Amino acid sequence: MEGVKNSLKAMESRFSDQLERRDRVLKETRDIISASSRSIINVHTGRMKEAEKELAGAKSQLRALKKSADGSVARYLVSPEAEYVEATSVLALAKGKPIPSLESLEASPEAYLLGLLDTVGELKRLVLDSILQRRPAKAKRYFEVMQNLYSFCSPLAVYDHVVNGARRKIDVARMLVEDTRGLLAEEMGRESVSNSMARLEKRLDGKKKD
Repeated sequence: MEGVKNSLKAMESRFSDQLERRDRVLKETRDIISASSRSIINVHTGRMKEAEKELAGAKSQLRALKKSADGSVARYLVSPEAEYVEATSVLALAKGKPIPSLESLEASPEAYLLGLLDTVGELKRLVLDSILQRRPAKAKRYFEVMQNLYSFCSPLAVYDHVVNGARRKIDVARMLVEDTRGLLAEEMGRESVSNSMARLEKRLDGKKKD
């Protein structure tokens, strides 16, 4: 039984090392997720410089983590990578730039897909922000990106067994798009009525002067 005992002792040492690495990776991933979330919050509050700073920090942490986290702990990188993809996409769109490609973000395909799908929810917030700011053209542009993201990503629902959670996020994206479509249509209708009333009042004022 000595051989069994030695094998188990070696296994215990290996498992202990894996557990230690896992705990370290999870702590660092939480930091990356938090920085990405703060970046998105800053975008919605108009603090672009702060958003860029948070995102730069998240990018640096993620790169360092990817170099050290391999093997059994590599799967824990999908979540922080997805958050980073989402934050980067939101910042780019808010600045009037296109969403970065998979290659430019150096993200895994799984994280890129999940991050894009999460971006749909943030786009709804950007649409609502634009409506509140009375910027209908900007709201329409954000909504168009929402539709495109859903349209491009939805065929990949069949790979849910490969990308865990993809189908659920695609279903959520569909509901968000439909809900935002209704809100935007309602606002555009209200805007049209308001413009018509303004034109009518202008004509009536002109007749009174005559």
